[in-house]
Amino acid sequence: MSDRLSINHYSIRQWRLPELVEGCQKNGIKSIGVWRDKINAVGLEKARQLLQESGIAVSSLCRGGFFPYSSDQERTNTIADNQRAVDEAAALGSPLLVLVCGGMASAGLDCSREMVREGIAGLTPYAQARGVKLGIEPLHPMFIANRSVIATLEQANALADHFPADTVGVVIDAYHVWWDPNLYREIARAGSRIFAVHVSDWLVPPPDFLNGRGLMGDGCIEFGKFITAVNGAGYKGPIEVEIFNEQLWSLPGDEALSLIKKRFAEFVH
Repeated sequence: MSDRLSINHYSIRQWRLPELVEGCQKNGIKSIGVWRDKINAVGLEKARQLLQESGIAVSSLCRGGFFPYSSDQERTNTIADNQRAVDEAAALGSPLLVLVCGGMASAGLDCSREMVREGIAGLTPYAQARGVKLGIEPLHPMFIANRSVIATLEQANALADHFPADTVGVVIDAYHVWWDPNLYREIARAGSRIFAVHVSDWLVPPPDFLNGRGLMGDGCIEFGKFITAVNGAGYKGPIEVEIFNEQLWSLPGDEALSLIKKRFAEFVH
């Protein structure tokens, strides 16, 4: 299982990309999930070269999406930005672009969800031509207004079903979906459309809803059951640790990485 550990860059946000790559090399970690802002900070070509020379694989690029729009100009900008994100994923050798679908536009919730479907429909041929998969990530319902109108795995599965199974699938983040009474049914339903799995823990109470995720074992998520389910559905890929946590970010990067690796070995099995 430890071979499947992937470090999402935002778990150790205090590091720049070169530091993250070096740290993962020292710790025998074979893949990372990268973020566009961290890539842009060093430059796309330099990042591509660094990753290629390191031998560390990219499990995903975050993020595309934010499809709902309130003006024609906003829609045009969103289309262009998502195409750039696909191009960046292809350049970095990332098999996957994670889609955070976007919050409510002025037209309301139902129309915003239709805008998401429309946005993915427009992006799919572009991604398919470049060999990049699109992963729809449902976020916890508390983020519907500002981050994602797609809040359950059932919604994400239903949306993905409109598109080719080899290009559009789902990203299952334990932090966002652990509470859902239909979770395990929908994990089984997703099957080969599971393109990525993310883990962090739900602290009780959450110190901050965005940046208060916990290390595995510090909260209430049943990781054994969760990982057994995604494995049983046929997912054999990397498992990204994606922890937004101010305390973790305040640690020296080496210490944070060591702690993540230890907790992954203890609880994600």
